Amino acid sequence: MNLNFISVSFLDFVDVFFVAFLMFQVYELIKKTVAINIFVGLFSIYLLWIIVKAMGMNLLSDILGQFIGLGMIALIIVFQQEVRRFLLLLGINYSSKRKFSLERLFSFNKKKTSDMQLKSVAKACIKMALEKTGALIIMKNKTDLSAFAETGNALNADISIRLIENIFFKNSPLHDGGMIISGNKIEAASCILPISENTMIPSHMGLRHRAAIGITEITDAFVIIVSEETGTISYAKFGEITTNVKNKNLHKILEEEFY
Repeated sequence: MNLNFISVSFLDFVDVFFVAFLMFQVYELIKKTVAINIFVGLFSIYLLWIIVKAMGMNLLSDILGQFIGLGMIALIIVFQQEVRRFLLLLGINYSSKRKFSLERLFSFNKKKTSDMQLKSVAKACIKMALEKTGALIIMKNKTDLSAFAETGNALNADISIRLIENIFFKNSPLHDGGMIISGNKIEAASCILPISENTMIPSHMGLRHRAAIGITEITDAFVIIVSEETGTISYAKFGEITTNVKNKNLHKILEEEFY
């Protein structure tokens, strides 16, 4: 198809479609973070460079071109958390669709969290909610959480209601931070987690909720939060939080997540 001086082919439509799709995915990834302002600024400079280049303003085009070349490196540095999250989501989707992998082949060596242990976690959270004892429990899925476990105190203990309650007891030295559960063990407690920069998080949510969202933005972990102020139970996954979970539904939610 020829429109005077414009020549358009089928590949041009495909090219535009994929670029638009990629831009939309990037926008969806960062739209609720402060990074959206930086992205809009850099994208505006890029559009200006395209216009200047098309108009034949060589000097300004060269200057903006050099800036964009260096800007790509700066972009990776500035958006490293978003890039990591994007690659993580790609990896998780790929792993979940594979019918054969070495990880699945040797999965018999990895012990999953049993239904009895899930019940123990649910009962402990319900008891702590009734007593308004704050808690933050990170349950490992596929992403390795060892880097976060190393920031706390290693336990490698069996899962039990009493142990979970004792760890989050207000006078316990381990009650601050998060507890990481990996398979059938409590791997560590008092772990330091990244705080989410999501600007859409309601102001009434404290550090526990923000840390829960933060860890689920960069991993596929499932996080349970017990509010110390309200005694309500929430859970977070993939950067989204669900609040005011009914006590009777918590065990069912855990079963759906891990079975």
